[in-house]
Amino acid sequence: MNWKLLESKYVFRDRWLQVRVDKCQLPDERIMEPYYVIEVPDWTNMVIITRDERIVLVKQYRHALGATSLELPGGILENGELPIASAIREMQEETGYVSDEVTFLMKVSPNPALNNNSAYFFMAKNAEKLTNTNFDPFEDIIIETFSKEELKQLLIDGKLQHGVQLGAIYQAMIQLNWLN
Repeated sequence: MNWKLLESKYVFRDRWLQVRVDKCQLPDERIMEPYYVIEVPDWTNMVIITRDERIVLVKQYRHALGATSLELPGGILENGELPIASAIREMQEETGYVSDEVTFLMKVSPNPALNNNSAYFFMAKNAEKLTNTNFDPFEDIIIETFSKEELKQLLIDGKLQHGVQLGAIYQAMIQLNWLN
């Protein structure tokens, strides 16, 4: 089923985005060209559960969506950074929460038809707000917490729009036994 890469060239390169065009041979020898691949960095997100069993979400404007979005805190992995270190760093920078109980939830491919990156999800339990936030220069974030009942209602009402994050939120809810 694998395709054979015959040619590949970059048609766009920038700091956070590269686009390449590939020429591929399928197993039955048909040629697929052009096949565009969007290269973007891997990222991490953290499902933060406080000591009093509330989930911590961040609200921020997303220009591509043209709207404000409620999301898990997270961000791009820095060069050479381990995914768990990135998730912990982003949790502290964006929310000020810390936890000694961080576990891996899942790794997914956000859009395997077009993108080559991975998203890593972790869960921090018994988190406490112990540090100040340290936003990136263009981050304008509001931190909000929700009970499990409020989180369920957000899901029912379609208020969480970051599609890739939904799987991790449900995975965390399963592990926390919050879906009953």
